Amino acid sequence: METALHSHTEIIAVLVSDSGSRHLRSLAGLIPSGARILCTTDRLFAQISGTEAPQGIAALLRPHVATFDDLVCGTPLVVIMAGLQDPGNVGALIRTAEAFGATGVAACIAGGTGTANPFGPKALRASAGSALRLPILRGITAPVLLAQLRVAGVRVYAACPDDVRSDPGRHLSCSPHEPLAPWDVDWRAPSALLMGNEGAGLPPDLVRSADAAVRIPQAYAGVTPAPVDSLNVAVAGGVLLYEAARQRGLT
Repeated sequence: METALHSHTEIIAVLVSDSGSRHLRSLAGLIPSGARILCTTDRLFAQISGTEAPQGIAALLRPHVATFDDLVCGTPLVVIMAGLQDPGNVGALIRTAEAFGATGVAACIAGGTGTANPFGPKALRASAGSALRLPILRGITAPVLLAQLRVAGVRVYAACPDDVRSDPGRHLSCSPHEPLAPWDVDWRAPSALLMGNEGAGLPPDLVRSADAAVRIPQAYAGVTPAPVDSLNVAVAGGVLLYEAARQRGLT
């Protein structure tokens, strides 16, 4: 709740239960004068809160509607979520993107698969408030976004599994070219990181539209069968974004 109030997001109303009313005094200075205060019972609040141990106070807010220009301000570092369906992964990746200096995130449709709502309850909690601060573009397909990034001079790097090097035919979604290691990419230039669906990865045509593929070297690369097939998408995003932040002097 306090994170939402500090995020400069438009607060429409504040819902308070009987036991949650004790929080109003400490938060009074943060609640906008135009926001309505709605009171309810503890039982009803628990039913609609979606958490196991609700604090008794919640905000109804209207997230900022980001534009393409919001994503590419300064020296762009954009995270493209193409068909990520686990809201926990979506929220964790948004949190990581903010932590490592990304200029924005795009939640796209790819291959007919949409990305989980970044402002849904689970994704919002997993982002720890980052979804309310970082520009998030929605309602755009991945191919259209990649075309816009190309016009804006932003290079797109498609994340792919490490073992594509030893078995290129296994991961059809990866680039036909030799994937780059994270430190071989010049993240100091305007860049975008393209992350695919947790199970299916990225559609082949989408990866071919990227400027290059990037892989994360693993200890068991080349071993068949590999004990670790691939990294969780949010973990992989963290590794790649850390290298981008390191190159940009942010770590």
